[in-house]
Amino acid sequence: MSFPEPIRIAVVGHTNAGKTSLLRTLTRRVDFGEVSQQPGTTRHVEAIELQVDGRAAVRFLDTPGLEDAVALREHIDALDERGDLTPPERIRRFLAGPEAHGVFEQEAKVLRALLEVDAAFLVIDAREPVLPKFRAEIELLGACARPLLPVLNFLREAGTREAAWKELLSAYGLHVVVRFDAAAPFVGAERELYRDLATLLRERRAQLDRIAAFLDEEFARRRQIAGERIAELLVDAAAMRRTASAVEFEIESSRERLVAALQKAVFDKAQRCASDLLALYGFRENDADEAPLPLIEGRWTMDFFHPEALKDAGILLGKGVAVGAAVGVVADLALAGLSLGAGAALGGAIGGALSQGFGPLGRKLVNKLRDVHELTVEDRVLVVLAAWQLKLLRALEQRGHAAVDRIAAHTPTDAPTDRPEAARRPLAELVRAAQPARSHPDWDSEARLRWREAPQRRDVVLRVAQQVPAAIQAFERAA
Repeated sequence: MSFPEPIRIAVVGHTNAGKTSLLRTLTRRVDFGEVSQQPGTTRHVEAIELQVDGRAAVRFLDTPGLEDAVALREHIDALDERGDLTPPERIRRFLAGPEAHGVFEQEAKVLRALLEVDAAFLVIDAREPVLPKFRAEIELLGACARPLLPVLNFLREAGTREAAWKELLSAYGLHVVVRFDAAAPFVGAERELYRDLATLLRERRAQLDRIAAFLDEEFARRRQIAGERIAELLVDAAAMRRTASAVEFEIESSRERLVAALQKAVFDKAQRCASDLLALYGFRENDADEAPLPLIEGRWTMDFFHPEALKDAGILLGKGVAVGAAVGVVADLALAGLSLGAGAALGGAIGGALSQGFGPLGRKLVNKLRDVHELTVEDRVLVVLAAWQLKLLRALEQRGHAAVDRIAAHTPTDAPTDRPEAARRPLAELVRAAQPARSHPDWDSEARLRWREAPQRRDVVLRVAQQVPAAIQAFERAA
């Protein structure tokens, strides 16, 4: 079976227009090239491929920025004294001359690459005013007689000149224009990029349609994996249980140490989940310039046990949407009046690491007779955990690999709390689906390193993961 050759696309444009940034986003390679606010960062032609179905579907050429198109256009015009050369012939005559290896060396690299490809993306910084140098660039690139697809970049920035650029491009016959922000791509922009290219490369339409379909499949696959990873976190946290003697609980310093240890264990699990989501979406956890998150600059230190976060989580659950039994004194009632002593009085003090979800009544009674207290993770904390990860997931899905700003470290429950119950319920359903884990402390990954072998646990994880799409939709409606 023969496979089509990769489509060759040169990425061209003025210096610092965002060419390398665009390629990082299209290939999900945050480590490709160098992105900088300084002009002329890319000095050589660099190739990178987009893989589809395990094969190279597109071979991109990242080219240097055009710096002096006005002078080069005048030089090339002077080469055709009799005026009998076609535009591509004039370009080739220039490339054969000494200036292509001298004063116009950077521009020559761009034009040489353009003559060897099937098409080109003309990347334009839409914030720039339409100056004569840009008209000269369009004329030079057009002289290479290759299909040009303009890509308007940085459209989310204030003060863009989109209308003026579209007018200029239309004057040169470039009527198909893609709106694309490499730092924060518009929904569907990447897919539309290839479909618009198919109008210019009709003989490659089937190949380009497959690329667009693959992007849709890849998005669904990543979201499914992300949903399962978040479900793993919730099941793991719900299964967590720490025991301590009554004597330890009576000593305030000992009690605080036990609670702090549980809180840290929860936080560490959440950070590992976030790191896995970063890797899934092709970001580097410790890169403070390319794809940073608040954790890198010391801001991503959300306290899942903070009273305000727990209060908001309780509001998000709402009346009639509660997940499980309440905490503290209600647990006493479950023990037919037997007091939990210090355990019941700790409610607000331990901020969620409470004696909730102890499991079967028999274990509670045994522990009571042994003067053993248990700490578990409260439902409200699970709500905060889920909200935190879901907001991160949404941010990653809307983030280009050229972004240099940090994802905002908002409180996970900062969405309006007066939304209809239908909008709040998905969060509660997520936590409710994880409840079976409370009866299985052995499901905690720290308690049993081989918990992945338990089929019952896996079934619960999948049931929780099935609730993730509805929760994401609820967040999108509230955004």
